[in-house]
Amino acid sequence: MHHREALRDWKVVLKKSPKDEIARAQFELCNRSVKRDAFLKAIEVPDEGSAADGLDLDAMVVEDSYDGVRLGDEMTTEFIEDMITRFRNGKKIHKKYVFQIVIAVKQLVHDEPTMVECGIEESHKLTVCGDTHGQFFDLLEIFRLNGSPSSTHGYLFNGDFVDRGSWSTEVALTLYAYKWLYPKTFFLNRGNHETDDMNRMYGFEGECRHKYTERVFKLFSESFSALPLATLIGGRFLTLHGGLFSDDAVSLDDVRKLDRHRQRQPGQSGLMMEMLWTDPQPQPGRGPSRRGVGLQFGPDVTKRFCEKNGLEAVIRSHEVRMEGYEVEHDGRCITGEIDRFASACERRLLTFVKCSRRRGIAIARRTRARTSTLGPTISSSITNSRRWNTLQSNQWSVHLKL
Repeated sequence: MHHREALRDWKVVLKKSPKDEIARAQFELCNRSVKRDAFLKAIEVPDEGSAADGLDLDAMVVEDSYDGVRLGDEMTTEFIEDMITRFRNGKKIHKKYVFQIVIAVKQLVHDEPTMVECGIEESHKLTVCGDTHGQFFDLLEIFRLNGSPSSTHGYLFNGDFVDRGSWSTEVALTLYAYKWLYPKTFFLNRGNHETDDMNRMYGFEGECRHKYTERVFKLFSESFSALPLATLIGGRFLTLHGGLFSDDAVSLDDVRKLDRHRQRQPGQSGLMMEMLWTDPQPQPGRGPSRRGVGLQFGPDVTKRFCEKNGLEAVIRSHEVRMEGYEVEHDGRCITGEIDRFASACERRLLTFVKCSRRRGIAIARRTRARTSTLGPTISSSITNSRRWNTLQSNQWSVHLKL
């Protein structure tokens, strides 16, 4: 029976038995379902075809004057290294290669589940990085300090690759190229800036049009809509851009079942919006968001969610932390983001969350100066010594989860 029809039936029952609590409860349940159906229908994007339709890549000619490495049917390390060098020098890659990269990665991420579940093999490691926001040279610094992506060194970039920074296309193309090269060990989560309205407001759409074409932006937009919303690492660490939910009843199974392809943009409510927009708060319970979208969740919410789903912690980004990262909610909520607001002549703080099968989770921070002279290790204390142990070296300040 359809929800609207059921609602009419329960309304008739209530008229005859207005004090029937069971009937009233069923009426309210159907009423909520009808409103939810209306919301989903309102935000559903009709299939208008892809920006890739009619795009004949085979017929696109790369001119002889193009001085970069040529890209065939598969991504190569040689192409990525040359592309990065071109970007460093203020050059672009050929438009055909942009189309190839975005289309290939769009299909890869589309075929992944809404919540990717990855393990970490023995002697392998996975590095989780927060918002990059078009900061191309900070991205390269992460790779320089922490090692380039490989089949044994995976990366998870937790959304907000673009906007604000003026190198957003370079960041997105570099991340996409690595995703194409290492589809099983390089992961991308969607952030709230991988959405059309944010891209129009904060610069990525205009940057695509200026450096390439409007069609390039439309293809990126389609690929952003296809990105997974979360990654579950080793069954223990849930990584998503925003945070937790308005309802304690939500579980990992609800995330698994979420059909993100039906809803391209997050809207103003629902699981997708909350996964991209919510923030932690120090007070128990839930509260209104300072952003005007989403909500804030307290340590008790995080504790219940982790215990219910068998998690060690939730790893998120979405917010700047002045120390580069912050461990909250009794160690169950970790926020990390590149401090993109630091002055270019100041030392920049780069933060990674590093996971391995043997050691579990580690948070690593490292400073660099504008001249690329490495600064001293910055250490920070974690008050809950039962859950965290701090190891220091001349290179890293690392907090290992025991």
